[in-house]
Amino acid sequence: MTAFVAEYGLFLAKVITLIAGVLLCVGGIAAVVARRREHQPDGHIEVKSLNDRFDEIKSDIEAAVVDEALAKQHEKARRKQEKAEAKALKKTLKQGKDPEKKRTRVFVLDFDGDIHASDVDRLREEVSAVLMIADQDDEVVLRLESGGGLVHAYGLASSQLERFRSRNIRLTVCVDKVAASGGYMMACIADHLVAAPFALVGSIGVVAQLPNFHRLLKKHDVDYEVLTAGEYKRTLTVFGENTEKGRQKFVDELEDTHTLFKEFVSEHRPQLNMPEIATGEVWFGKRALEHKLVDAVTTSDDYLFDLCREHDVFEVSYEVKQSLQDRLGHLTATAADGALSRIWQRVLNSRFLSR
Repeated sequence: MTAFVAEYGLFLAKVITLIAGVLLCVGGIAAVVARRREHQPDGHIEVKSLNDRFDEIKSDIEAAVVDEALAKQHEKARRKQEKAEAKALKKTLKQGKDPEKKRTRVFVLDFDGDIHASDVDRLREEVSAVLMIADQDDEVVLRLESGGGLVHAYGLASSQLERFRSRNIRLTVCVDKVAASGGYMMACIADHLVAAPFALVGSIGVVAQLPNFHRLLKKHDVDYEVLTAGEYKRTLTVFGENTEKGRQKFVDELEDTHTLFKEFVSEHRPQLNMPEIATGEVWFGKRALEHKLVDAVTTSDDYLFDLCREHDVFEVSYEVKQSLQDRLGHLTATAADGALSRIWQRVLNSRFLSR
């Protein structure tokens, strides 16, 4: 028995030592990664040619539906044209001349807004990157989707778009689904604003709401005190007793915010009948065109497809690097989601087969 206890103790000590060693290694690796991340940027800019994507799709379709001999003939002609263009460029450079930019460029950005306008961190990086190379002959297209949110957050997002306007770079905003409230605050900055036929546009208004539990607390003999320094440091509270004076001050602040919102929109779209459209209402794309909230009704797909005929179109995105923990979490969530989907599909199949 004594020998067994001794052997078991030795085995347990080895296991503990092994686990401790593994933990130290993992901790060391994590520390190295953390130190490296401190000296590295969080993300990087990626640029993809939309023209090349469309050309690849066209080639794939032609390969499937066009006669093989004709497809080879088209490919041969395309290569011949590219060779001639490369030869002309080489000749221009050999002569010591600067090659002329034959086609203007279009830079495509995306903004998917939540209530906090969280995507503004990516947007500011993308705007800075485009401004490093774009000139007044180029165009920027923003595909915007947002139902609005916090005023200060969307104010910052709008200021990012103002950077294009201040440098006389044409800005087009495309709305396929919704640009309301803070979303429209961003959209109205555009030189050219287009929306899909049933995209929701407008909501030039301000809203605030909060519950109040004062009567509930009072019913249970619970006191809640709000101590402030400054007459209007706190107007409405969730747990305290709200006064008519505080309530009126809160409404006044909302009205002032609404006035600033209307002035901002009027500055960028002076053709609007502000008393008519600044009611907090939203309109579908076709109705928004009638109210001059947008300049054209079309989808971003059609707009960009047409641009690719005569322009070089590039998608620009700021890609954030994921940590090892984030990647592992994503893989775990994906695996769990896949497992649950398979289980649910089996349940549905069993029910179907049982019938």
